[in-house]
Amino acid sequence: MKQKNWQEITSMSAVELNAKLSELEEKYFRLKFRNSTAPLKNPLEIREIRKTIARIKTLLAQQKKGK
Repeated sequence: MKQKNWQEITSMSAVELNAKLSELEEKYFRLKFRNSTAPLKNPLEIREIRKTIARIKTLLAQQKKGK
């Protein structure tokens, strides 16, 4: 992940992180479905989205534990 994106994600509030998480999960589902029917031009995008989802979930857990 690019450093700029990571800094952007860490500066988000919990509400913004939840919104971004649901958006990425929906995009991940659509890409997986589309990839199963026909190959994607950039299959690495699926991996990047999956890793970003994991990062957001980790940040949410850290914020929840920190409270």
